[in-house]
Amino acid sequence: MSKIRVGIIGCGSIAKHRHMPEYANNEHTEITAVCDIVEDRAQEFAEKYEAKAYTNYEELLQNADVDAVSVCTPNYLHAPVSIAALQAGKHVLCEKPMATSREDALAMIEAAKQSNKKLMIAHNQRFVPSHQKARQLIENGEAGKIYSFRTAFGHGGPEGWSADGTDSWFFKKEQAFIGAMGDLGVHKTDLLRYILGEEFVEVGAFVETSAKQNTDVDDTAVCVLKTESGIIGTLAASWSYVSKEDNSTIIYGENAILRLEDDPVHSLVVQYKNGEVVKYELGGIQTNESGGQTNTQVIDQFITAIIEDQEPLVTGEEGLKSLQVVLSALESNETKRIMSM
Repeated sequence: MSKIRVGIIGCGSIAKHRHMPEYANNEHTEITAVCDIVEDRAQEFAEKYEAKAYTNYEELLQNADVDAVSVCTPNYLHAPVSIAALQAGKHVLCEKPMATSREDALAMIEAAKQSNKKLMIAHNQRFVPSHQKARQLIENGEAGKIYSFRTAFGHGGPEGWSADGTDSWFFKKEQAFIGAMGDLGVHKTDLLRYILGEEFVEVGAFVETSAKQNTDVDDTAVCVLKTESGIIGTLAASWSYVSKEDNSTIIYGENAILRLEDDPVHSLVVQYKNGEVVKYELGGIQTNESGGQTNTQVIDQFITAIIEDQEPLVTGEEGLKSLQVVLSALESNETKRIMSM
């Protein structure tokens, strides 16, 4: 069969380190177009992948040689670019958070329905082996009733990772809309929904800017969450963890405690009530540090959904549910009240 021709919109770090290499390594795809408002950046990747360079995404979307696009722009452009792409008849893989409001997310979902094209949100934590194994253990009752959890995602901030360093759009509210809570927190709201197999119904949050100078977005957030069956726990998202990245989740059940990405060697450690401990070496989690996992599986899953004409594993509806927890957390912080979802 002919290859799926892909356009990359936004050539910053996430495109450079994740999307482009993963498309290049997928035998069913070829990168035919790249777009960035910084012309040199677009040109550089166009040369590397033998693709056509654009500085205007609307022009890229008019290219009939593009079947699908990755939207790797600043957050505020996720919805408009994704909707335009869907309306132009392209399948869309959109980075997280999928949008900056519920209305925009719903408009994206509607555009996918109208165009009959795939819309997938790049929530890669679902595909981490330890997270998949934990979901399986919880689903089959291995841990018994789940009581509580704590999860964190934090590192030193996007300046060490973003293509523009300290000038990055991540620090500009009109482009990012939200800081660490949108960059990292939404990964964890999605992960917990996936692992626990339940929706969150209430959230209380403190969302602060305490570590970064000259920015109007949050860099440290802590939320207390409650699921429909009454599982309660905390979620921390931060750009103020100055030495090592923390991407751990601990789940406390009646028969066992599950420690995910908490031990440097064993990506999942299960500590049973009877004293037995089972350690799994399942391969690492993708990190922003060198030597992290290179394939997030997001691209492969997106391409499989297109080829086999099936629902993507992280649909727009799923992306919206994970976004809604973050939106409600922001509202909780502003109103100083517990929000229902």
